[in-house]
Amino acid sequence: MIASVVLSTGLALMLVGFWGVVTHRNILRIIISLSLIGTGSHILIVAIGFVRGGTAPIIDRALPVAEAPLRAVDPIPSALVVTAIVIGLAVTAVLLAYAIRLYDTKRTLSINSFTESKW
Repeated sequence: MIASVVLSTGLALMLVGFWGVVTHRNILRIIISLSLIGTGSHILIVAIGFVRGGTAPIIDRALPVAEAPLRAVDPIPSALVVTAIVIGLAVTAVLLAYAIRLYDTKRTLSINSFTESKW
């Protein structure tokens, strides 16, 4: 039950973020939508790694070898999510700094104003 709720929440966040990227023309709203997509993917990864009644993957008296495939929780998805959160924070900071520079140049955050490209 809880896994399906968490999976659907992550998917819903990703869909709302994708909708925001496609429909909005404001750079700040697009950055927020990209952050929503990232948060939704983090929730999905954690939900996929969830094991009901799971325990740490340490083989001892509490977790015999025969029960390990059923009860051991894989720590890799959680570690990947923590790393992805840090990377997402850095990317969001760079995007916001870029948005500030664009605003200083054109005095607007609408994508429609940034049509020329200088190579």
